[in-house]
Amino acid sequence: MPLADEIDAARIAAHGFAEDGEELVGVVPAEPASGERVYLCAFSCGEERRWLAVDGGGRPVGDRRLVRDAAAIAALCELAEESAGGGDVGELRTRLVELRLTENPEGIEDAEVAAAELQAAILEPPRVASPGYLDDIGVAATTLERALGGHGSPFAEAMKVGMGAAEELAVEIERGYKVALA
Repeated sequence: MPLADEIDAARIAAHGFAEDGEELVGVVPAEPASGERVYLCAFSCGEERRWLAVDGGGRPVGDRRLVRDAAAIAALCELAEESAGGGDVGELRTRLVELRLTENPEGIEDAEVAAAELQAAILEPPRVASPGYLDDIGVAATTLERALGGHGSPFAEAMKVGMGAAEELAVEIERGYKVALA
């Protein structure tokens, strides 16, 4: 089944858990481990946000570890997409072309290839947040940083800082989870 259809099925299943005044505002597919796909569903009612993860059969997920792992990988994948290559890989590629045409520094072609590979690694939605996807972005971002000749890794720094945000999301989801977690 195409991913868009899976997300629609999860949306329909989760909609049955909406309470009065709640609106289902998002569904994020995540696969924290191979074969363990879940759909993190966010509900909103004013300022309050509630959460539910459903499995491929539309059943609520009650495994605390699976929900936390899904939240963490979803947050880290989003952070990786937003921070790799400075956050706007298309703009970076344009600047690299301009630099090649005006100054043509040594290694610019390698940087252009690496930027194109990074842009290809960042998938358009819908996509599944997974460790493999996160690794693909990380490898491509590191290759680009090396091709640009920088010292240190802004991408790695952003990911380290983002670990806290991933944990905060997991705590938020647990706190506002719609069914009991074991």
